[in-house]
Amino acid sequence: MKKMLITVGSMLFLTFASTSRTQTPPPAPAAPQTNYEFDFLIKGGHVIDPRNKLSAVRDVGIKDGKVTAVAANIAATRALKSVDAAGLYVTPGLIDIHVHLFVGTKKNDYAGGDWSVFPDGFTLRSCVTTVADAGSPGWRNFEEYKTRIIDPAKTRVTAFLNIVGAGMGSGPIEQNVADMEVKPTADMALKYKGVVVGIKSAHFTGKEWTPYERAEEVGRIAKIPVMVDFGSNVRAGRTLADLLTKYFRPGDILTHMYGGNRGEQNPETKGPSQAMLDGRERGVFFDVGHGGSSFRWSTAVPLMKAGFVPDSISTDLHTGSMNAGMKDMLNVMGKFLAMGMSLDDVILRSTSNPAKQIQLDQLGHLAVGSPGDVAVLRLEKGKFGFVDPRGGRMEAAQKLSCEMTVRDGKVVYDLNGLTAEPWDTVSSEGRGGGDPRWDAIRRR
Repeated sequence: MKKMLITVGSMLFLTFASTSRTQTPPPAPAAPQTNYEFDFLIKGGHVIDPRNKLSAVRDVGIKDGKVTAVAANIAATRALKSVDAAGLYVTPGLIDIHVHLFVGTKKNDYAGGDWSVFPDGFTLRSCVTTVADAGSPGWRNFEEYKTRIIDPAKTRVTAFLNIVGAGMGSGPIEQNVADMEVKPTADMALKYKGVVVGIKSAHFTGKEWTPYERAEEVGRIAKIPVMVDFGSNVRAGRTLADLLTKYFRPGDILTHMYGGNRGEQNPETKGPSQAMLDGRERGVFFDVGHGGSSFRWSTAVPLMKAGFVPDSISTDLHTGSMNAGMKDMLNVMGKFLAMGMSLDDVILRSTSNPAKQIQLDQLGHLAVGSPGDVAVLRLEKGKFGFVDPRGGRMEAAQKLSCEMTVRDGKVVYDLNGLTAEPWDTVSSEGRGGGDPRWDAIRRR
């Protein structure tokens, strides 16, 4: 009996061993997908792309830093990362062509001084992906500006080169006609073509037209526009009509168009002056350039009612404007919503139009192949107020806020964590963060 039990046990052991050797092992876990069609996909937002005449709910797909699809109902599984933008507006990254960014230690100065601000702290959180510095550097210090400000910035920074070699500053700096040299300014503009996007003249109080004549000469050589702040010129005896019809070329830019002290208004009707009308007829562009003191409701409202709308909306961002009536790009855009401009038209003047003015036609739209610069905006409803530098307040029922900013296909700002995961599903180990193919915020 004992021998029989041993034999049966042995047979069972051999049968089990044989079965174990011949049984098919379980399949290995599937390798993670790596060949996604898109690195980043924004789903379900209302896309406003004025250049391409699109205003509808669409998805936007981005791969390798470029827009690769704008279509309805793109499956989220086709993307490495997708976000839900339902109820939000998706537009090209905003473009602000009047800022001052040449930060430094000089007192009372824009060129390497304390009146300028660093770009990324003020742009990305306002859905601005591209800016043009309006004349802070001149040819003498532009390369320092490029090394310290342009190159390290996540924001795409371009510049109008000041006709004054030393750049923009207080006191006698911008009155120095001897430092307004054509050849070195033109040479620098041509050397950095596409980064230097124009020439700027501002704050000149003399009686001659020399700054504008020389700026225009550089503009013709480099084939770029001239932007002028004409604020001090009326007091010096020169007229806006002469600037716009005798000196400006088509494509040149008058900034601070609603400043109210440059001859912008017809004194009787309060609508646009004949100089403004003639300038527009001639092909001059008109830019908001809000700033600390260059926007008045008493000028903007009657000009807007008369149909004299801006070609471009811009901030004139600097330390004197950032916490005052201007605040940021979205606040300035909100003022035009409050004056009755449609959201689509506000976006046009904050994307496609300014890109055209600074001759960067690859920007300001979401065509396939364009840089993956995207703004995701929320149109908030409620009771709001917008103020001008004189203390005037306009009531409004809506305003814009920035939910997400994408620059060259990577998320650089995400207000409410559209790209984040629920906190209790995220590992507490390491730094965390998303895939570097789409995430430029969180360190991995």
